[in-house]
Amino acid sequence: MNKRWFIALAAVVVLLALRFTGLGDLLSLDTLARHRATLAGWVAANPLLVGAAYVGVYTAAVAFSVPGAVVLTLSGGFLFGALLGTTLTVLAATAGATLVFLFARVIFGADALARLGPHAEGLAAGIQRNAWSYLLVLRLVPLFPFFLVNLVPAFAGVRLPVFVITTLLGIIPGTAVFSLSGAGIGRVLDAGGTPTLAGILTPEIIIALCGLAALALLAIPLRKRFTSSAG
Repeated sequence: MNKRWFIALAAVVVLLALRFTGLGDLLSLDTLARHRATLAGWVAANPLLVGAAYVGVYTAAVAFSVPGAVVLTLSGGFLFGALLGTTLTVLAATAGATLVFLFARVIFGADALARLGPHAEGLAAGIQRNAWSYLLVLRLVPLFPFFLVNLVPAFAGVRLPVFVITTLLGIIPGTAVFSLSGAGIGRVLDAGGTPTLAGILTPEIIIALCGLAALALLAIPLRKRFTSSAG
């Protein structure tokens, strides 16, 4: 069997297994709350092992586009604290994105852009002219889906070091916001509350989110530039 077909088939099998076994449904705040004591015990007893397991699970979730990345990020802050949670999540998300980037090159091949049409080729040309700026903005603000931003650079011929560095740096702000939120889940549970995305947003987190929103507004002219360069 051709190597491309084998990798593609393996990826499809894993995705179907995650969908039909319901494993993806376990990634919820309710699950985190119900198993709080057990998870905290694991972290206290084997911090290195649990940290490595978290990185592995998060990497796989990103690589296979499993729903629940936000909950996993919150879990990182909840289990390891804001700083360490941010660090582990950034490393795991970067690793998962890099796997998608590499798999895309192997599965779709070098001629993928030609098959997608002139619009995709124009966008790729813009990325090639200024890959650092384009990719940093696309990571800092959610102009496009995370999975898509992993794929297009692979088709555009972006060098692997550029992709990895821009991904790692660009996702730090958003990851830090959700890790900080996750670190506050314990206080919500201690107060007898039910953790929800709305309930754990403290004033500090809201300010941070507003900062990211401001970045998104500043990125609007850049998005128009992306569109014009692709036209």
